[in-house]
Amino acid sequence: MQMLSTLAPDFEARFARIVADRRESTDDVAASVSSILSAVKSRGDEALVEYTARFDHHDIVTDSDWTIAPEACEAAYKALDAELREALDLAAARIRAYHAAQLPEDRDYTDDAGVRLGAIWRAVDAAGLYVPGGRAAYPSSLLMNAIPAKVAGVERLAICTPTPRGKTNDLVLAAAHVASVDEIWRVGGAQAVGAFAYGTGRIGAVDVITGPGNAYVAEAKRQLYGVVGIDMVAGPSEILVIADKDNDPDWIAADLLSQAEHDPTSQSILITDDAGFAALVDDCVTVQTSQLSTEAVARESWETNGVIIVVEDLAREAPPLADRLAAEHVELAIAEPESMLREIRHAGSVFLGRMTPEAIGDYVGGPNHVLPTGRRARFSSGLSVLDFMKRTSFLEVNEAAFARIGPAAATLAHAEGLPAHARSVELRRK
Repeated sequence: MQMLSTLAPDFEARFARIVADRRESTDDVAASVSSILSAVKSRGDEALVEYTARFDHHDIVTDSDWTIAPEACEAAYKALDAELREALDLAAARIRAYHAAQLPEDRDYTDDAGVRLGAIWRAVDAAGLYVPGGRAAYPSSLLMNAIPAKVAGVERLAICTPTPRGKTNDLVLAAAHVASVDEIWRVGGAQAVGAFAYGTGRIGAVDVITGPGNAYVAEAKRQLYGVVGIDMVAGPSEILVIADKDNDPDWIAADLLSQAEHDPTSQSILITDDAGFAALVDDCVTVQTSQLSTEAVARESWETNGVIIVVEDLAREAPPLADRLAAEHVELAIAEPESMLREIRHAGSVFLGRMTPEAIGDYVGGPNHVLPTGRRARFSSGLSVLDFMKRTSFLEVNEAAFARIGPAAATLAHAEGLPAHARSVELRRK
């Protein structure tokens, strides 16, 4: 763990290195992914069968080897412990309500020139969700991806998820039932992304692919952007906690570890204005880490990528540091978080006050937890219903309006050296 102070002469150099450190996979996976995608495009289901046997040790022979039936998902949901089932239902209801409020409105109006303008929003026809089946088999992520798609009005919602050695995750199946998923395919990895993009004999192509995955899945999405829409190319998880000394250090330590336990490449950063509090948090992290079932991962993440920054003036110094980090999650564990919220321009999602840990947002808060990482919050947003929709504009010009705006269009067309454009306007003027 790195301990920095803004008073130190080398602070700027050290902080700049943290900002520039992407922590993303250094493996050269692009060539492997390209080969996989090419095979799926040319050989379809045959390639999926081969890769699933090789990577997941799951042989696809019968129809049940390909898919998971809706009845299995319903059975998994009904078999849940009552408390867990209620928690899943609560999460789904809150996510659904939040995203329903995001639905955009169509526009249709006539301006001062008499021109009719507008736009119609429509959902894409089909969306494909990637659901990991290894370390990161999270039903919460399924809800966060599937529910916005359904709220947007997507008619066909398909899932690809690996089932190593044929084993399924019952909680993921239960979440699929809650989210009303239409199809579940037992295929994972870059090959699943390729199947969604190109379509195979069995799996129909989709228009948008969302969902988390490993480096191969992320690279496949990156290579296929343009063939299909994607949500984002996500990197390791990250959290920035801005906290004053009036917090319980155990609470803040737990918040930092909530991201550290995701992956060894995850990053947790604390900014505080009290060196004594910083030391207490670090001690609490050490104690709590030893008590976690995810100890090995959390410890490696904290020791390799953890950072504590001590500043003089939290209100003045924390927002510009936060903007440079542009973190996925930002907690404002301070007495008056509202003013700092308005000061921070770049963050995936912000959690206000001492009683709002990021973990609430992961499950039952309502806003989406699929968020930009790797400083991409500078130019992108978290997943929303808009990722599953597109806008079609329209325009209607009557004779009177044409007389008012047509000459300018012809003038600009001539200026650009496009005479056919100009003629299409000028002929109507006559």
